[in-house]
Amino acid sequence: MANIERPLSPHLQIYKPQITMVTSITHRITGVALGVGTLLLAWWLIAAATGPEAYEVVSQFLASWFGRLVMFGFTWALFYHLCNGIRHLFWDAGKGFELPTMRKTGMAAIIASVVLTLLTWVVAYGIGG
Repeated sequence: MANIERPLSPHLQIYKPQITMVTSITHRITGVALGVGTLLLAWWLIAAATGPEAYEVVSQFLASWFGRLVMFGFTWALFYHLCNGIRHLFWDAGKGFELPTMRKTGMAAIIASVVLTLLTWVVAYGIGG
């Protein structure tokens, strides 16, 4: 039997990206990001309980451009995971499996997460953050 150079199963180089595939992969990635962001939240809480010096270190990090970028990403991951999770709840009820509906709800989850993230940051800066 000759060796045939071919993939054993379909992979990402074969599939054309579709909204359902992108939302599924993004949901998994944001789940991991939320886990990492929770470590950041734990660092902040531990620093607050430890004392003013430790809290100042965390505050300086979060106030830096990189810290704000991380927090912005965490905020988006939180809202995306929430919006897409609501979409999955409808799927658990057996609703929304038609392809046009899946495409529309996928785009709605993406758009809603971006809008909610921007709205949250605008309100936070408006309050004085």
